[in-house]
Amino acid sequence: MMRVVVLGAGAVGCYYGGMLARAGVPVTLVGRAAHVEAIRRDGLAIEWDGRRETIRVAASTDVAAACAADVVLVCVKSPDTDAAARSLRPHLAADAVVVSLQNGVDNAERLRAVLSQAVFAAVVYVGAYMNGPGIVRHTGRGDLVLGASRADAARPGVAQRLAEVAALFEAAGIACPLSDDIDAALWTKLVINCAFNAVSALGRARYGRMAREPGIRALMEGTVRESIAVARASGVALDERRLIDAVWGVADALARQYSSTAQDILRGKPTEIDALNGLVAARAAALGIDVPLNRTLHALVKLREGGDDLA
Repeated sequence: MMRVVVLGAGAVGCYYGGMLARAGVPVTLVGRAAHVEAIRRDGLAIEWDGRRETIRVAASTDVAAACAADVVLVCVKSPDTDAAARSLRPHLAADAVVVSLQNGVDNAERLRAVLSQAVFAAVVYVGAYMNGPGIVRHTGRGDLVLGASRADAARPGVAQRLAEVAALFEAAGIACPLSDDIDAALWTKLVINCAFNAVSALGRARYGRMAREPGIRALMEGTVRESIAVARASGVALDERRLIDAVWGVADALARQYSSTAQDILRGKPTEIDALNGLVAARAAALGIDVPLNRTLHALVKLREGGDDLA
């Protein structure tokens, strides 16, 4: 049985760590003191519609817990990726596997720049938020797409390790298909995030209501088209019609979800907008592409992130 450590036990980390622990996998959640204390005392609670389950799982505030891990799931916010990699480096076993379950397209690459261990990327499709210390509320989906970068795919043993990690999730009831083009899968998720995250935060709206507003639908589709243009210019081929359809599929599947960006702003926390619409805007500027919608959404979220002058 592989031992799993989750670095960054927020909503995503607690949900996947909890599901693995529920299936009997030895899991340690590494997170903030308030969550760790609650989980140690009461267990990790996962809430679904109509039911709540408490799962006994180890928890720690110390990244040194990773020393016993076969698999480390990195679930920290994108701005914290470099610091997370540096903190992990002295504690990882040489044959450990690191998996990024983060928003954005370059987190696995940033982890790989610091760590000598195999680093994989997982594209995460789940609706979840923390509903109190040690309590994660699941609002929809929960599947993953797993893969190695094009640069790593041919390394000896990579295919076997990928299959082992995917099987770990599948055994816990988490759909985890493997992708032979994880870069395209990451960009697909990024484009979807660029359509939802900033608008949900700025409009203080759930996905279902956003999709019912004609003006917002047009804004979201325009954001998708800009983001796809940047992806294509970066060497990643994406299908525009399929992605726009995917956006409305997400809105249906996660109709009650607020974006992680909206949740961060409501809690007064820094957002990941620089790794979402901000990344598209920065890549576009470097490539000579105009992306006014992504640029505007990024700027407005940064303004909103700074607080309320009228509060």
